[in-house]
Amino acid sequence: MEQSQERLNVLNKIKVFENANKFNEDVENDAPAKPIMPKDVDYLNKRLSNKIATYFANICGKMFFNKMKKNNKLIIKQINGVENLEGINGGAIVTCNHFNLVDNYLVNIALKPLLGKRKLYKVIKESNYTNFKGIVKFIMRHCNTLPLSSNMRTMTNFYTSIDVLLQRGETILIYPEKAMWWNYKKPRPMLDGAFKLACKNDVPIIPIFITMQDSFYRDDNGFPVQEHTIHILPPIYKDLTLSTAENVKEMKARNYQLYKEIYETTYNKKLEYTCGKTTNS
Repeated sequence: MEQSQERLNVLNKIKVFENANKFNEDVENDAPAKPIMPKDVDYLNKRLSNKIATYFANICGKMFFNKMKKNNKLIIKQINGVENLEGINGGAIVTCNHFNLVDNYLVNIALKPLLGKRKLYKVIKESNYTNFKGIVKFIMRHCNTLPLSSNMRTMTNFYTSIDVLLQRGETILIYPEKAMWWNYKKPRPMLDGAFKLACKNDVPIIPIFITMQDSFYRDDNGFPVQEHTIHILPPIYKDLTLSTAENVKEMKARNYQLYKEIYETTYNKKLEYTCGKTTNS
C-alpha cells in the first residue's frame, strides 16, 4: 500500500523540528482556528443541551474507537502500572506523550480503575474544537473536552473551570509536550502548565507514557498500525517545603525522568535527540 505523502511530509517536519530543538511546535498542517469566545464553550457543562450532547458524544466516541479496534486500526497490547493508581483520591492531572488522536482513548482505558463511572476530561487545542466537521466535530466539542483559546476572556473561564473540576475530584488529561507529533516514540521536553495547575490545586500528577511497536496491519495512510503499551507511572506530588516555582521545576523534571526511563527500558536504547538535547531544562 502506498504511503500517504501528507504523513511523509509530517514525519519529515518532525525530523526538522527535532534537529532545530522545536519540540513543542505543531507539525500538522492545520487550518487557522477561529478564536473561541466565552459564549462558545460551556466548560462545566451547565446547560441542559450540552449535558445531553455529552451523553451521546461519549457513546459515539466509544463506538468510533471500538470500530477501530475491531478493524485492527487500534491495538492495545498491554497496560502496565495499574497499581500506581492505588491511594489516589480526589482530583488529579494526567500527563501523557502526545503522538496520535487516539492517545486520549488509550489513557481513558488505562485509568478505568481510577475513574469508575466518572469521565476523563481532556484539554485540547483550539483548532480541534473549531476545525472539524460532522461526527468528529460533535465528539470533539462534547466528549468532556476543555479547549484552549486565543481569547483571554475565554482562557479566564478555562482556568476557573479547571480549578472547579479538580476541586470536585475530576481527572484531567493535559499534554505537557503541547503539540502532537505523529507516532513519535521519544519523550519531549515539557511546558509548565500542567504542573502549575497541579500545584495550585494541590493534586497529584499521574504520568503516563505510551510505547509503540509496528504490527502486521496497515493504517489508512499505508503505515504500520502501532501496538500500544500503556505505562502508568508513580504519581508525583508537590513538596510542601518548596515554592510553587521550585515545585513546578522539580515535578516537571521528575515526570520527564520517568518517561526517559520507560523509553530506554522499552526500546533498549539511550534517549538521544538529533539537536543534542539530553535534559528537560
